Amino acid sequence: MAESPVALLRAHARHAPWNARGLAAHATALVDAAGMRPTNASARAAPSARAVRFYVANGLIDHPQGKGTAATYLYRHLLQLLAIKVRQREGHALDAIKIEMAGLSGDLLEKRVAQSLARALDGGAEAVVPHDDERTVSWRRIPVADGVELHVRDDVAAARDDAVVAMRESVRAALGREDVR
Repeated sequence: MAESPVALLRAHARHAPWNARGLAAHATALVDAAGMRPTNASARAAPSARAVRFYVANGLIDHPQGKGTAATYLYRHLLQLLAIKVRQREGHALDAIKIEMAGLSGDLLEKRVAQSLARALDGGAEAVVPHDDERTVSWRRIPVADGVELHVRDDVAAARDDAVVAMRESVRAALGREDVR
């Protein structure tokens, strides 16, 4: 029995806390892996650390713990950023998103984000089917950092160049955290 999208999304909480750049990279990887097609330029843009700070200043994302370069973002911040990017890719403006998010509890926010990103959270489980022994499967090796690399099978959706770049950047962001060094 497959895990629920909410449980799979909660697994990302173990990567917290993030700095603004790490939060943006993690959210980008999830939204890109979901294969959601952006409807406009603002939705197409991957969130940056600057965008995260903009969303905080405008009340779309809760204030982080700490200030300046010591600011850290937690799982709730990830949910908020994911909700913003998902809704933008669905064609909604930031003003409408802000109003909508103001009335959402944490559980409802989590459920909505998990449903929207279910395909990405599942990690391509539908591709985990038995292969004929005669079929040749090729893998890509993607260097991330010294001693760290990703292995991606070429015949899955996660092998798209944009998804590979997002995964690589997320791993690099995680490696930049002090508790991982």
